[in-house]
Amino acid sequence: MPTDQTDLFLTLTAEHVLSSVEAGGFSCKPVCFPLNSFENRVYLMELEDDTRIVSKFYRPGRWTSAQILEEHQFLIDLAAREVPVCPTLPFPDGDTLKEVDGIRYCLFESRGGRAPEELTDEHAERLGMLVARMHNVGADREAEHRVHITPDNYIWDNLQWLEEHDTLPEALAKRYLDAAEYIAGVAEDYLEGVETHRIHGDFHLGNLLLRDGVFNVLDFDDMVVGPAVQDMWLALPGRDAWGRRQRECFMEGYERFRAFDRLTLRLIEPLRGMRMVHYATWLARRWHDPIFPRTWPHFGTEKYWQEETEALEEMVGII
Repeated sequence: MPTDQTDLFLTLTAEHVLSSVEAGGFSCKPVCFPLNSFENRVYLMELEDDTRIVSKFYRPGRWTSAQILEEHQFLIDLAAREVPVCPTLPFPDGDTLKEVDGIRYCLFESRGGRAPEELTDEHAERLGMLVARMHNVGADREAEHRVHITPDNYIWDNLQWLEEHDTLPEALAKRYLDAAEYIAGVAEDYLEGVETHRIHGDFHLGNLLLRDGVFNVLDFDDMVVGPAVQDMWLALPGRDAWGRRQRECFMEGYERFRAFDRLTLRLIEPLRGMRMVHYATWLARRWHDPIFPRTWPHFGTEKYWQEETEALEEMVGII
């Protein structure tokens, strides 16, 4: 990643954000509030006509333009089928993606609401219906440039990076690697023959807005090609009886609009392990960004890796 682009991205100012959006063809009021985002830089803005919008500046070097445009296309497809998402806003020339000083950016509609802290059974069922509708759209078009959920992408590549950068404590490295490699092998077996298509990929409750009983889905930045069950277990990650009950409610709702392969429930723990390895490596890769050490001060400590290792070993025992 070129240093000048990296430095500019890490130090984006409100003035630069406003001037970039205006250069794209929109007249803005001097309103620019940063929103919660670690991978990218996201801002709530206000146009001269009092319309509120959200601008998103993509971290340089992460996605290609083709990959970003596939994210936008998924949102366009979903909005056309009246799936409640926050769609991209086209610039006056019709494009949805612009670039300034090597940093790509786009605009989204702004929607109100709060992330639900927990779901009732009714909410879980309705969420299943929403995800099924989203997956019906996802299966209608290929995404040839997006990442696929595979052990290669989520475990093997990350383990190689961790080893090359001496990230793991020597006392825990073998245990961590052994557990992660076992999970990768199981995931590879379980994923064989499973239907995959465009999915959200990061469908936890923090990426939902609930207002007046209506869900809106946010942040398709991690959109991937993967199995449907990925968008269920992240929203309902619990392993206890309550978690299993809510998953059943989710599947009942889902199956009103789309068939759900219940054999893929065995993928939940391998997918959980894949996400853990991917997430830990993501933190390590982003440690140069000042927001990461401030937000995760415990990352990289012996205690952190001990807990991660034990969690992976627990999954090995479950699967």
